[in-house]
Amino acid sequence: MTENSGQQEQAARRLREGSGRAKLEEVAHLAGVSTATVSRAYNMPEKVSLQTREKIFAAAKSVGWVPNAAGRALASNRSHIAGVIIPTLDNEIFSHQVGAMQRVFAEHGLNLLIACSNYNPDLGLQQAMAMIERGVEAMALAGETHPPALYEHLERLAIPYVLTYAYRPGADHAMVGFDNEAAFARMTNHLIELGHRRFAVVMQPKDDNDRVEARLRGIEKALASAGLSLDGQSMMIGKASLDFGMDCAGRLAALPVPSRPTAIICGNDTLALGVQMGIARAGYQVPEDFSVTGFDDLELSSRIRPALTTMFVDNRQIGRIAAEQLVTCLTGKSDRPQSHEVAVSLRLRESTAAPAQEP
Repeated sequence: MTENSGQQEQAARRLREGSGRAKLEEVAHLAGVSTATVSRAYNMPEKVSLQTREKIFAAAKSVGWVPNAAGRALASNRSHIAGVIIPTLDNEIFSHQVGAMQRVFAEHGLNLLIACSNYNPDLGLQQAMAMIERGVEAMALAGETHPPALYEHLERLAIPYVLTYAYRPGADHAMVGFDNEAAFARMTNHLIELGHRRFAVVMQPKDDNDRVEARLRGIEKALASAGLSLDGQSMMIGKASLDFGMDCAGRLAALPVPSRPTAIICGNDTLALGVQMGIARAGYQVPEDFSVTGFDDLELSSRIRPALTTMFVDNRQIGRIAAEQLVTCLTGKSDRPQSHEVAVSLRLRESTAAPAQEP
């Protein structure tokens, strides 16, 4: 009998006899690496070569080892834990999603772990691995921009997952959300139909954010179809805050009239509210001098004056459907979660109108 086969038989006998779990040291010995390398392969896979990772994963599989609490969960086949990783809790759109998920999970006896990635994919990966080590049974992730290693881990461990707040026909992953590109094309076309020909965009950062990239594509495609485009000074990218919106409005209002936009498309309602405040501070009016649009339909957006034209997204519905899809997998009703497109609704209010006639 070889050393490797003896190791595997020992592990199998221990599992049959209920005398304990395989240990990290056994996986390291079988793979011919250090225990630190084994840990790194699971927690920081980008720092371990593909060949070494494959040896480690094969060794772990042969002795039935998975990281930490996940292995303890396997003893009963259940941990009753689901996980969700969102970019931030500062925005109510994500808190609404999480609240709806938690209600569904609670109805099925599941506890919910929540982590915020701060739009950092590497941090999101670390948080996901920590959840996996704690035996998470299912996971929801915001958007598509995640390291390939995260998807590999979820697939290898057969952990069902869904991506939220985005939808793309033909995607490789289950998605519960809306088509960001189509939504912003629709908003842009509304302004074009009102007669606007000079546009500005105030948008949150697009780095590591597939939703923002899709929104920008939607705007650019709609403008191109009308023979229009944006110049460099009309594209403003920055923090999704009231202050950034106000600053952008001040800079746009200071442009010479021939190059000054008459319509400002904002990436979300927070930016749009800041833009409206900045326009008022600069001595101009909405919509007489500038039409302004937002996105998400925050609670405040319909209550300010002028009320904000925006796009309503039912984030509670997104959270509920995402959680229900994961539950169907955990209860054996489905092998994999299914994608669902959630409709968005254009809310036309007082902040948009036809552009004023120029002298």
